[in-house]
Amino acid sequence: MTTIEKPKILVVNDDPASLLALTSLLDQWADESGYSVLSARSGQEALRQVLLHDFAVILLDVNMPGMDGFETAEAIHQRARSADIPIIFMTAFLADEIDRLKAYQRGAADFLFTPVIPQILHAKVQVFVALATKNEELKRQTHKLSQRTTELTATNKRLTREMEERQAAEAKSHAKDEFLAMLGHELRNPLSAISSAASLIGLPGAPADTVSRARQIIQRQSQHLSRIVDDLLDLSRAMSGKILLDKQNVDVAALVSACLDTFKATGRSANYLLNVDLQAGSVDGDPTRLEQIATNLIDNALKYTPPGGTIDITVADNGKDIVLEVRDTGVGISAELLPHVFDVFVQGSITLDRAQGGLGIGLALVRRLVELHGGTVSAHSEGASAGSTFVIRLPRAAPLAAAASSAPAALAQEGKPAILLIEDNDDGREMMATMLGAYGYPVRQAADGVQGVQMARSFVPDVALVDIGLPGIDGYEVARRLRQGGDTCHIKLIALTGYGLADDQRRVLEAGFDKHLVKPVEIAHLLDAIGQCAATTHD
Repeated sequence: MTTIEKPKILVVNDDPASLLALTSLLDQWADESGYSVLSARSGQEALRQVLLHDFAVILLDVNMPGMDGFETAEAIHQRARSADIPIIFMTAFLADEIDRLKAYQRGAADFLFTPVIPQILHAKVQVFVALATKNEELKRQTHKLSQRTTELTATNKRLTREMEERQAAEAKSHAKDEFLAMLGHELRNPLSAISSAASLIGLPGAPADTVSRARQIIQRQSQHLSRIVDDLLDLSRAMSGKILLDKQNVDVAALVSACLDTFKATGRSANYLLNVDLQAGSVDGDPTRLEQIATNLIDNALKYTPPGGTIDITVADNGKDIVLEVRDTGVGISAELLPHVFDVFVQGSITLDRAQGGLGIGLALVRRLVELHGGTVSAHSEGASAGSTFVIRLPRAAPLAAAASSAPAALAQEGKPAILLIEDNDDGREMMATMLGAYGYPVRQAADGVQGVQMARSFVPDVALVDIGLPGIDGYEVARRLRQGGDTCHIKLIALTGYGLADDQRRVLEAGFDKHLVKPVEIAHLLDAIGQCAATTHD
């Protein structure tokens, strides 16, 4: 329990007998009234006491040698801390009106005349002691109230912060739930098409054109599934900083033109008016990642622009940056969504028909890839149905001098290289071997690492396609053993793996592989890799 300090009374008198009489008289009521009494024999001593203590009231003799009572009172009240201490002047004779006025001007609260009547002294002192006690209690209550207010303010801030964090967590959870629902939808659609097409191919008596169309559907939908997986993996790598850029001098105009050719070849842009203005401009970047950026932006414009709409695509060199701008006349972006359009899992309004499709990660991936290239991306829209504009700025690089292009590795050369395919997945191994055989490559197969090494030593292929996750010994160990053998050390090794991080590529190359391909591999890409390896073998 907090101890409450008693109010103090200061008695100031230069006469020892008068001082003793007053203090003794006041001490009689000290315990009953709850105060303590201090004394001073001069104005200077009184000022020292005032510096050390707070007083409920000061009984001050007027007539003192040196500093009289009026001067002492004036000095006491000039100090901010003691300015409000009530002073009762004590005098041995009846003061005239001038002395009374002078006393009140010096801050006198009252007058007492000697000889003092004890009852009057007690009554007057008691009033000021009670007032001091009440003031001290009010100060304590004010302090407690201030502390409580501070605590409540802190609690309110904490609760507000917790509410905001909870709302943000709920919004993020809701966004993830929507994303998982979209992911299920986006995966089931192509899987359903593939399953139906495969069943159709197996029907007895199915027309040849129907079978051909079903095969095209399987190929197209498989590519769509591959793109979904690639987007997910790329976003994860980009967000964790694990994308390793293979930078080179890239003409952004040529790259965007190639992307547009792909959209035109697939018919994606057939129902739109495309206005294209591409000014040559080079950047120091990864062509694969820059192609992702351009493709995602163009695909986003096509996705959210109704057929018959207009899409403007420009590449400009402003001397400092290469600026890629994609403007459309589509559904636009609401003011609420615009600040979050590059956030992960954010899309426009989700409807049951899912006409736009997609996972809501394309623009998030674009922003991260642009940032990895040292550039910036921004979005602009006047609102719903007002179209949107996306602008990418990449640091400009000096264009390389034109050089004679080297001819691609010949895929149709006579005497195709012998292939050893080491893959533990039976269906995958059979399909790849059949595909390579259809292109004229002699292929032998092994179902695990040990068998693959033995087979490589027995017939020594030109190129070995090696899965990394093999039973027995993994693909890394297969590569090490082949590199250590005198007859097999020259075999060109291509790693086939589902792991595509920069660390995975590093481990593959350190193990002795010549190339690193990520599953699923497009046949054209695979054949090109084989052709490049075969070309270096024969050099």
